[in-house]
Amino acid sequence: MEWIGAGSLLAWAWLLLGQGFFWRTDVRLPDRRDPERWPSVAVVVPARDEAAVLPDSLPSLLGQKYPGRAEVFLVDDGSTDGTGALARELAAARGGLPLTVSSPGEPGPGWTGKLWALRHGIALARERVGPEYLLLTDADIAHEPDSLRELVAAARSADLDLVSQMARLRVVTRWERLIVPAFVYFFGQLYPFRWVNRPGARTAAAAGGCVLLRREAAERAGIPEAIRHAVIDDVTLARAVKRSGRAEGGRIWLGLADRVASVRPYPRPADLWRMVSRSAYAQLRHQPLLLLGTVLGLALVYLVPPVALAVGAAGGGAAVAALGGAAWAVMCGTYLPMLRHYGQPWWTAPLLPFTALLYLLMTVDSAVQHHRGRGAAWKGRTYPKP
Repeated sequence: MEWIGAGSLLAWAWLLLGQGFFWRTDVRLPDRRDPERWPSVAVVVPARDEAAVLPDSLPSLLGQKYPGRAEVFLVDDGSTDGTGALARELAAARGGLPLTVSSPGEPGPGWTGKLWALRHGIALARERVGPEYLLLTDADIAHEPDSLRELVAAARSADLDLVSQMARLRVVTRWERLIVPAFVYFFGQLYPFRWVNRPGARTAAAAGGCVLLRREAAERAGIPEAIRHAVIDDVTLARAVKRSGRAEGGRIWLGLADRVASVRPYPRPADLWRMVSRSAYAQLRHQPLLLLGTVLGLALVYLVPPVALAVGAAGGGAAVAALGGAAWAVMCGTYLPMLRHYGQPWWTAPLLPFTALLYLLMTVDSAVQHHRGRGAAWKGRTYPKP
């Protein structure tokens, strides 16, 4: 147990100092200035059965205070709850940016529903607007009135092909407060934002709820056709953009949002479970060995510290207790900035091992559902391994 505890502490020392300072929450939109000419933008919103959240999100897009030309294209992806009709009613009642509502029909072979909808929306936007930028945003994402202006200014100022913000997710219920901050924390651990934003670095990621994409970069990368099968479409999109185009690759940026937020509620544990498990095994490329390594890694990093502290305190030795306690303390220290970002109390940081155990179980469940033929299920669609 002493050796295992030492291994966990060493792992945390590496994560603290060698993983791109993933635990810091100060990566915000880069310095920006207004361009001399504001480029045209098409906002593309794929939506499937989103009538419950659309009144809280769509008006925020239609109400954007953008100095250039901008239009909103909502693609109703086979909704059965009146999403398209509601979108038209909201636009008629609220006004603002022009809105086009269309439907692409059922996805073509090899396409996921969201990317099929994006394909249709982007094609329509090219025909109607000929935009220089595309804002790809989900139907549950609400934007402050200056969100589009700030995104475009950042992209222009830093000559970026892609600018993405991790929307602030909802934390209202007890389970949301337990699981949501950890979700963003784990995402940053997998894809440290500083590494993503470094030109020429291999790490690439985006947050699918808010992605501003230069149209030329999308065409160079073959978006969305080149990623039509992707379940984790945001990370796959960012990789395609970063690997394409310029000699040093596409320039991308990812950070936390202050003025972009998800309005989707996850009132029950089962809702959060489905949200995580539907794509967890796809993240591991459906590889059993990667799943095994992930389970062992999560256990070593997150579960060993409290177990070692308990074993040591129960007579297993002072060294074991000290190693477990030190690793747990580092873990809590790295989690505190994310808890502050979400306005959660500091004393919930020691609960991270329990939350990590839940994510471990969600990942295993994702693999089980995949092998039962029910993996990557979302709103009535199930996507097999590509």
